[in-house]
Amino acid sequence: MLVPRVAAPLAGVAFAIALYPGTWGLDTMARGLGPGFWPRLALIGLALACAAKFVEEWQQARAGTIVTAGGDARPPISHAKLAAGIGLIMLYVLLAPYVGFPLVTALFIATFMVLCGTRSVRAVAANVVVGTVGLLYLFVKLVYLPLPKGGGPFETLTLALYRALHLF
Repeated sequence: MLVPRVAAPLAGVAFAIALYPGTWGLDTMARGLGPGFWPRLALIGLALACAAKFVEEWQQARAGTIVTAGGDARPPISHAKLAAGIGLIMLYVLLAPYVGFPLVTALFIATFMVLCGTRSVRAVAANVVVGTVGLLYLFVKLVYLPLPKGGGPFETLTLALYRALHLF
């Protein structure tokens, strides 16, 4: 049926559009790109990804097929995994100010990969290191974006990591 398949992508587009005006007031805080630039960019990316998914689902529903790029039938969506993934994203946002960006990012990447079925410890560890360090260099060194350092011992850990990576 068409409606259930396209409802989530349409909801994602509507969600991104609804949140977009909330980024307008952020630019009064700084010059240059401003703090509103990154949330706006993320919301535009969300809207575009959801719109692309909507088109894909709509075309497949009209054709009566559910296939992946490889031609195999898709497995059913695990609503428990979907809910856990959404919960992880929300937890990531909530914990970042307290635990600090590097630690919460490393934990998020590892947990999300395991949730999605990755069982190789080497693959998870490599993605945690490359992903976390890559994002730190991108946001701290290239974009000069201040990231949450955490509080107490987490701030000390974050600052030690920044020193070790020569981020300041």
